[in-house]
Amino acid sequence: RKISKEKRTLTHTEAKAFLEAAKSTKWYSLFRFIFETGLRPSEYLGLKWNDIDFDSNSLSVVRTVVERAKGGFFFGDTKTNSSRRSLPLSTELMQVLKSHRIKQFEERLKLGQDYQNHDLVFASETGTPLQRRNLIRRHFKPLLKKAGLPDISIYEMRHTTATLLFWADVHPKIVSERLGHSSVVLTLDTYSHVLPTMQKEATAKLFNIFKTA
Repeated sequence: RKISKEKRTLTHTEAKAFLEAAKSTKWYSLFRFIFETGLRPSEYLGLKWNDIDFDSNSLSVVRTVVERAKGGFFFGDTKTNSSRRSLPLSTELMQVLKSHRIKQFEERLKLGQDYQNHDLVFASETGTPLQRRNLIRRHFKPLLKKAGLPDISIYEMRHTTATLLFWADVHPKIVSERLGHSSVVLTLDTYSHVLPTMQKEATAKLFNIFKTA
């Protein structure tokens, strides 16, 4: 039986500290987006502007971007059929994305014909998909250090989103759909490390219900 490695996550306070450290940087919009949506790296790096509906404040996850081992990239299908999903976005995040889009358009105008327009929401200066290793080395890890936070992986930002949702008593089915998991069983198995403490809370709640009986 495969033993799953326990996921490292940030607390609510640590996540806020990270975003505060990122606020003055170019990729604040990306990190804010990751925490709110819980998308996989291949999903948010392959997200295009036409996937975001600014009228309904929502996004559609319909593709991934895959880096080739010898350089280059291609757009592919989502991991599973369940990974194709629509998510609502907060008003605050929509404002952040609008500001990001304006700055991106200004950079695109400066570069002119050298800009490779793939309509990506989070693109490099030349319009190509962001390389994950560069994003991690140049931006993500320095921000963790700046904020004095544990050395987690960028994928564990997604785990942080899931864990915070569980702590907020969001139903596992909703968490599973947001993450694009194939089943609720997979979600609960992946985040089983959260359940023992939640069971203690459940016991306390039952005690409060029956203590006057």
